[in-house]
Amino acid sequence: MAEENPKKMTVEEFFEWQQRQDRNYELVDGVPVLTVKAMTGASDRHDTVTVNAISFLHQALRGKPCKPRTDDRSVRTFRGTRRPDLLIECGKPDPGSMEAAEPRIVFEVLSPSTTRYDRFQKLEEYKLHPHIQVILLIDTESPRVTVWRRDGSEWHNREETGLGTVIELPEVEVVLPLSALYLDLSFDKAEG
Repeated sequence: MAEENPKKMTVEEFFEWQQRQDRNYELVDGVPVLTVKAMTGASDRHDTVTVNAISFLHQALRGKPCKPRTDDRSVRTFRGTRRPDLLIECGKPDPGSMEAAEPRIVFEVLSPSTTRYDRFQKLEEYKLHPHIQVILLIDTESPRVTVWRRDGSEWHNREETGLGTVIELPEVEVVLPLSALYLDLSFDKAEG
């Protein structure tokens, strides 16, 4: 159970505190904040897309140095720590750490309750992380992914839509079909 009104913490104090909690938190400006998903629970569509992505990436990255990670791994940002729905970590992980050693690609699965927060606040924090090269914002209501990609010091975004579309991720040598993300979900014919 979370403590009432915890004091402002450093990231290290937060990780120590987090180990005593029964739910995942993020650290924002020194204050532990319950993740939106922990407060509201994930919708079936959100959960399906997340599981599909982890399953596909686990197979696609087998034998490669980068590995998919769940929201149990934190990403340090200028405001504290964030917990993306999933990420691809390419550094040598510290088995005792809750923090991703070198997050290369971050995935946020959008739902009505998180879209605004993930698209704006968290996105800007991820863009400033030195190791993150790609940020994928995955829609759950239609087969649509916004791909943000670092190009030197600039970021560019592109919308990928339709179940027949693939997303090239040369940063980790993976081609990600949207059909794999949206497996077992149905959409209006105009969207699929």
